[in-house]
Amino acid sequence: MIWWIKARLLLPVLLPGIAVFTLIVAVAHDRAIDLPGLLSVSGNRVFLMQIMPLVITSILAHCLAQRLVEGEEVATRNLRRLDALLVVACVLTAALAGLVVGAVSGSDEATAVGRNTVFLTGVMLLSGAVYPKAATVAPVGWVFVIMFLGHADYHRPWPWAVTLHPPANVPALALCLLVFLGGLVAQARVRRPV
Repeated sequence: MIWWIKARLLLPVLLPGIAVFTLIVAVAHDRAIDLPGLLSVSGNRVFLMQIMPLVITSILAHCLAQRLVEGEEVATRNLRRLDALLVVACVLTAALAGLVVGAVSGSDEATAVGRNTVFLTGVMLLSGAVYPKAATVAPVGWVFVIMFLGHADYHRPWPWAVTLHPPANVPALALCLLVFLGGLVAQARVRRPV
């Protein structure tokens, strides 16, 4: 287990990344900019919290891509299970950080950062199962698509832009959980070359 922790870079990469994520969510939960809309006449308001899940997805993609070939060939522990537990623990930590900051500050954007992290992590896992090098890029692509194409009008997101909806939106939450569970299943079933 120690070699798995070292191989996946949990201490030097994952833990500091989660700490930075939590700090930025606590400090900048209400920061936003207005960007031009490509499909609407008015602009789109983009909160920093819509981009913050990329910190978690990028770190997770990097850590999961790290390999110790010799150790994985002779491993007696189920490494896929350990990787799945790592993903779930990281996403739960991000969601908890967002919920706590959202409850203390009254920020819906901070509350929604956990749901958005769940969705974008699922996108990362699904794309990584299809093409491993796309694991980091797919969530970034999603965020940029919703930034410029996700709003029908100012403050009114399209139904497919699930990460733009308020935290209490049940269909968006259900779709985010479905994508995340699909990503976990894909990660567990797809055989990665050692």
